[in-house]
Amino acid sequence: MTYISRLLSFSKLYTPETGSKAPYSASNDGESMTENLALETRVTLTDRAAHRIEEIVADEPAGTMLRISVEGGGCSGFQYKFDLVDSVASDDVIIEKSAAKVLIDPVSIEYLSGSEIDFVDDLMGASFKIQNPNATASCGCGTSFAL
Repeated sequence: MTYISRLLSFSKLYTPETGSKAPYSASNDGESMTENLALETRVTLTDRAAHRIEEIVADEPAGTMLRISVEGGGCSGFQYKFDLVDSVASDDVIIEKSAAKVLIDPVSIEYLSGSEIDFVDDLMGASFKIQNPNATASCGCGTSFAL
């Protein structure tokens, strides 16, 4: 099993309208619409990111989740935005790993497709980092990117 296959097998995608969850799968046999969406988006969450999200929301009211969105702006054209929220929109994609939940709106998921959300703590500081295969350029701080 490849590294990516392992990541995909541990992440789960929830759809609010059905309440169903489907593990990411590389198989096309018998896939539901939710599984097809999971195959199209392939946004993954590392163990480090999931752990850090759990730490952050532990001090917040019950039901708090991390929302990641993409907005115009930043020095490269687009920027990532991170917010703590307590409600899910009907069209949100929810990525869950352990007790961590990340919400992504349908417009942002197009820009984040194939991305890996990680948390790094190094000499430059501690922050969430998004490894986005769609980005053709990014700024030095890693919060903005170009397509």
